[in-house]
Amino acid sequence: MMQTDVLLTQPLGVTVGNTFKMQNGNVLGPCRIKAIYGTSAAAAGTVVLYDGTSTGGKPIGTISTPTAANGGTYYILMPGEGIRVDVGVFAVITNVDSAMLIYG
Repeated sequence: MMQTDVLLTQPLGVTVGNTFKMQNGNVLGPCRIKAIYGTSAAAAGTVVLYDGTSTGGKPIGTISTPTAANGGTYYILMPGEGIRVDVGVFAVITNVDSAMLIYG
């Protein structure tokens, strides 16, 4: 079984850019997404992830988020070794207050 350090990205929010960054502010590069955590907005929303620095990157997936009244937070654990990204992670967020990646 492969083991690696597990770290958190800076929160990605409505007023922040769409490229996930490490805690030191550098753009997140190749990694394995282990989980996604975030806080919901008033309306149900989505987080669309891409392997790259824009929507021109390889689509990873779309996560539907609950309304703030129906939970307020979301946490999605990826199976196995997680999702491998080769470039970095770009996101388009809609009706989501924040999203954070747990990665290794």
